[in-house]
Amino acid sequence: MIKRLLVVGYGSIGRRHVRILRKMMPEADIRVMRHKPYDGNIEFVNGVFSNLKDACVFSPQAAVIANPAPFHINDAISLANIGCHLLIEKPISDKTDNVEELIKLARRRNIILQIGYNLRFLLSLEYFRNKIQSGSIGRILSVRSEVGQYLPSWRPDGDYTKHVSAQKKLGGGVLLELSHEIDYLRWIFGEIEWVSAWYGKQGNLKIDVEDTALLRLGFKTETSKANNIASLNIDFLRQDKTRACIAVGELGSLRWDGITNKVDKFQADNSEWQTIYNYIEKHDDSYNAQWKNFFQCIKTGSTPRVTGEDGLAVLHIIKAIYASKIAKGVQVAIE
Repeated sequence: MIKRLLVVGYGSIGRRHVRILRKMMPEADIRVMRHKPYDGNIEFVNGVFSNLKDACVFSPQAAVIANPAPFHINDAISLANIGCHLLIEKPISDKTDNVEELIKLARRRNIILQIGYNLRFLLSLEYFRNKIQSGSIGRILSVRSEVGQYLPSWRPDGDYTKHVSAQKKLGGGVLLELSHEIDYLRWIFGEIEWVSAWYGKQGNLKIDVEDTALLRLGFKTETSKANNIASLNIDFLRQDKTRACIAVGELGSLRWDGITNKVDKFQADNSEWQTIYNYIEKHDDSYNAQWKNFFQCIKTGSTPRVTGEDGLAVLHIIKAIYASKIAKGVQVAIE
């Protein structure tokens, strides 16, 4: 039984995790580590640490790493060294350095290491994936994915320029902040073999990171036929909040809407789209499911739905995207 939990970082996602954990585990000792000084009490928690050394003395049995990405790996390694199970918010880091070391350490210590790509726990996306993999629309010919939202509207009660998303030093930019799409495309359609990319600043936001990325992704296939191709558009600019994926197959098309959580199908002999899945998910549902999976893995020793290797794979893809941009959009193979 998990009795001592640590939440590293107390930004918007850290606060969400604290609230969810307290509801799930009302009797647990839940503590927060944050570097910013805080004089008052934090709702739902039993205490606050200002440094990792004191947090490790607390001996948490499980922790969620929810501070900015550049700090994930150092904090995670320190906690793994005391045997703490880890749920690391996406992305696992802002670069690949020392990520493999953390994965190997977790394996040696029998530590559950899960990455917070919570979209994998959306029932609508899981349904979409099952339909794709069961052959509902036949062989997949192409995939089109997009995600976008105007950055100042993400957290309208604060200054967007001070948030992680807007700052390079904190791991901001669309490629890292919206890397959910890269992860779920791998999860649904298979390993990505190469990328061709452009990214940069298209808008007038006061940020020092890219606000737009236009990507082509090539998936590995089991035959010598042409690879399946995906296009992925990501931005911080569009006023109409969008998250969607369309798969075009030989027998029709499937469309997932990540805002409404609907799945639509267009069959070859139809003249219009038909809704085949429609479920209203609450805002915390995917996070609750993610935590349940994490705790179940701790209990049984099973493999999390999103592993450390999955988190590292996303970083390798992003690293190739950087290389493709430097090479003016040429195809770059994934390491």
